[in-house]
Amino acid sequence: MRLLLVEDDRELSARLIRRLSDEGYLVEQVGDGERALRMGEDNDYALVILDIGLPGLDGMEVLRRWRARGRSMPVLILTARDGWRQRVEGLRAGADDYLGKPFEPEELLARIDAIVRRSHGQPADRLVVARLELDRERHCAILPDGREEHLTGTEFRLLQALMLRAGRVVSREQLAMAAFEDGDQVGNGLEVYIRRLRRKLGAERIVTRRGLGYLMPNGREGVA
Repeated sequence: MRLLLVEDDRELSARLIRRLSDEGYLVEQVGDGERALRMGEDNDYALVILDIGLPGLDGMEVLRRWRARGRSMPVLILTARDGWRQRVEGLRAGADDYLGKPFEPEELLARIDAIVRRSHGQPADRLVVARLELDRERHCAILPDGREEHLTGTEFRLLQALMLRAGRVVSREQLAMAAFEDGDQVGNGLEVYIRRLRRKLGAERIVTRRGLGYLMPNGREGVA
């Protein structure tokens, strides 16, 4: 899952990137509002972590412009500013959540998880599709018979992207952006990981849509 971190504090950015990467996220980072504006307009992110106090273009203005231009990706605001007025301002500008500095990394991770699940219509406590469960803490898939299949980092990100969009076709480009660090494995690399997941989970769980991408049936298309 690919995130955009917009934060000008280099030390904090480095710590967050390490922690988020350890949790299986792919993180792109920028430190100013102008670049953040362009990246948010040109790329599809599962979530944006947006600091308000940015050099140049203020983070709140970046958010307003994204929303005015129809960019609907979830946004979690980070700010050292205190008080309910700032929180209200951010939420009215289109933020999905608000976290004040300083904060504990565990709280940030919990908020990211909750936002992403809500944005895809998933329950807050687990990710389940057609009786297949994805354990995000242990990076494994749990099949209906209770068997566990451990996943590599790339397999985990790829399966998560499919499960979050279950019942809908996900393009090869979207999967590559979600699963690979360079976002450029649209050829054989993606096919290799799809085959690995099919061997572990069952071929029927990932359906090819020729010329479009892949679909994970959500339980109403014939998977028990």
